Order: sequence, then structure tokens, then C-alpha cells
Amino acid sequence: MKRISDTLYVGPQLTADDIRQAKAKGFAAIMNNRPDGEEPGQPSAADNRAVAENQGLGYSHIPVVPGGVSEDQVRAFQKALTEARGPVLAHCKTGTRSATLYAIGEVLDGRMKKDEVTPLGQRVGLDLSGAVKWLDAHGR
Repeated sequence: MKRISDTLYVGPQLTADDIRQAKAKGFAAIMNNRPDGEEPGQPSAADNRAVAENQGLGYSHIPVVPGGVSEDQVRAFQKALTEARGPVLAHCKTGTRSATLYAIGEVLDGRMKKDEVTPLGQRVGLDLSGAVKWLDAHGR
């Protein structure tokens, strides 16, 4: 798990036990950025939603195919993060897609400059070059 901001942490695929541990650590919500069926044995969003809701956690599923980020997904990510009543644990396969959605949203809304995205990734050990490429491709 990697701390991206005061309210956002990202990590790899979560299991039911991971979700219960997230609750114990004080997280308020889980955000799943991984499409169902991406990998054999991966828990489904519906199964993890049931566990999260049983724990009293918010749950959002905003699936992103690697390299296929849309602005609608970025906005949905930001909305879920804003509406959470505390820290959010977002996940995908490695945490990179979740951090990419966050970084793009921060740049689009002027809270971060594009030249700060790569250093953020370096600080947390994630390759956010995809976020920079997305911003370049969309004229931002």
C-alpha cells in the first residue's frame, strides 16, 4: 500500500481479508479500478463490494483497462474520493492505474502541475508516465 495523499492510498488487488484489515486501519472506502475477470482467481467487484459493505465501508467500482483511461473515469474517481467520509484505499493490479486516475484529475483541476506527476510516481514507486502521456495527448 502506498500513500498518495492525505486521503488516498493505492495498492494491488484486494482480498476479503485485505478489506477487513483496511477497515481496522481506519479506511472509510474502497475503490476498485480493475475490470472483473482481468486475471484468473481475481475476486469479483460484487464479492468485494459485499465484504466492504458488510464492514461498513463505502465501495466504488470504476474499472479501467490498462492504457484506456477516459476523462469520465477520472471524474468518477475524483467524485468517489471527494464523497468518501475518510481515507480511501484504491486498488487495481499494482496501484498504478489508481494513482494515474488521481494524478490526471489533480492536473485537470489545477491542484497539481503536469511536471509534478513523474516525481509523485517516483516518490511512491509507481510509473506514472501513462498519466503524463494521457495529459499530453489530451492537450493538457
